[in-house]
Amino acid sequence: MSGKLAKEIRQTRPFPSTGEEAFLNLGRTWEFLQKRVADLIKQFQLTPTQYNMLRILRGAGVDGVTCSQATERMLTPDPDITRLLDRMELLGLIRRDRAKEDRRVVIARITDQGLALVNRIDAPLHLLFQQTFGRVSRQRLQQLIETLEALREPS
Repeated sequence: MSGKLAKEIRQTRPFPSTGEEAFLNLGRTWEFLQKRVADLIKQFQLTPTQYNMLRILRGAGVDGVTCSQATERMLTPDPDITRLLDRMELLGLIRRDRAKEDRRVVIARITDQGLALVNRIDAPLHLLFQQTFGRVSRQRLQQLIETLEALREPS
């Protein structure tokens, strides 16, 4: 069941390598999936990056995270995390406090409003994932996860 990408992008010559075809397939699939998620998130007046940050802060709980910790945890790190947090704070989704031990350190935490919003997104996003990934067996999804993790291992 290969060769679909070549047809989709109207590739007339064979790919130089299976690795290149895999890479391009991965990029094409990421864009396809990201668009579906972005369209859903947009209904809640959020960008995918803002949603990712809300999930990070929800997971961090009352301890919150520093800017550098948040950047490390993001799926797609935002080079201007400060502006991202500024916008989210203006929307009332997060708050920032100075650490008591070191006033130079700023801790971001999710607000009740931000928590309510991210929790409202859970069910429709779960449904989207069920619709999208439900066509693929659990075994094949596990193989995909393992393959993707292997690709991220240092060489």
